[in-house]
Amino acid sequence: MSSSPVSPTIPLDVDGVHHGFLKLPHSRDDSAWGSVMVPITVIANGAGPTALLTGANHGDEYEGPIALQELALTLKPEDITGRVIILPEMNLPAFAAGLRCSPIDGANMNRSFPGRPDGTVTQKLCHFIATRLVPQADIVLDFHSGGRTLDFLPFAAAHILEDKTQETACMAAMQAFNAPYSVRMLEIDNVGMFDTEVESQGKVFVTTELGGAGSSTPRTVAIARKGIRNLLIHTGIMTGEMSLAATRQLDMPDESCFLFSDQAGLIEYLIELGDPVATGQPVARIWPADRTGVAPAECCALRAGILTARHVPGLVKMGDFISLIAAKVT
Repeated sequence: MSSSPVSPTIPLDVDGVHHGFLKLPHSRDDSAWGSVMVPITVIANGAGPTALLTGANHGDEYEGPIALQELALTLKPEDITGRVIILPEMNLPAFAAGLRCSPIDGANMNRSFPGRPDGTVTQKLCHFIATRLVPQADIVLDFHSGGRTLDFLPFAAAHILEDKTQETACMAAMQAFNAPYSVRMLEIDNVGMFDTEVESQGKVFVTTELGGAGSSTPRTVAIARKGIRNLLIHTGIMTGEMSLAATRQLDMPDESCFLFSDQAGLIEYLIELGDPVATGQPVARIWPADRTGVAPAECCALRAGILTARHVPGLVKMGDFISLIAAKVT
């Protein structure tokens, strides 16, 4: 397979602060010799661990980009030992358009890893990240939130892995991030995910879901900022005391956590995010959007737990996600 067409405009292994781009040539209607320019910052100071911090894997999720833009502006080499690589808007085409997926090739970056150097724009970016950046990292933090179609309780998550030593390290890093909720997660669709690529390389990986509904809040951005600092201290890149508060432990053990709609209509939620749910309890009901005089369909929980995520906005289509019910860990 050919080498990557992506080239960094800054050194990746030189001490100091370097701001630049991952440059990918992209010929298009409005720029025959144009390029996709993905912002990157590398801050390095001597030998030590490397952290790769990424945001906007999905382009409509904002806490990560805000917190990482601030970190790129304020973090100094003398603050660290080792290296921090920052990609605030990893999927820049999607981010610039405010979309989950790239408007260039329609691809979902978080289903496109490990990518390929001779593929679409998204695949080329994924290939460079997977082959040039991830191998250099000791820990990877990939920020997510609900984007325009989901809203979450703010949590950090680590995955159930076959390698239990690696899983233990990921879970410890998740706890260090110290979001209000910490979730032990089993993915139901992990093919092509950035998570899967990073974990397959044996790295420590932490992800988040910090709210959503197509925006951010002061609270969720503050959680992101604190979590970054805690993780850098946990990894040994920074010194100091971590800021720790109570975090509720949740588990996503199987597919019964997820509820999907079997019809279209106007959704009415019957409980709030964070509320307890019993097995069989109605979580929402769906009213017809095209007629009157028809009773709504109830959507009932498949398991007990707490309502951890919900659909936004108020209309659903057949097959849409309705709710995530995570189990409480006692």
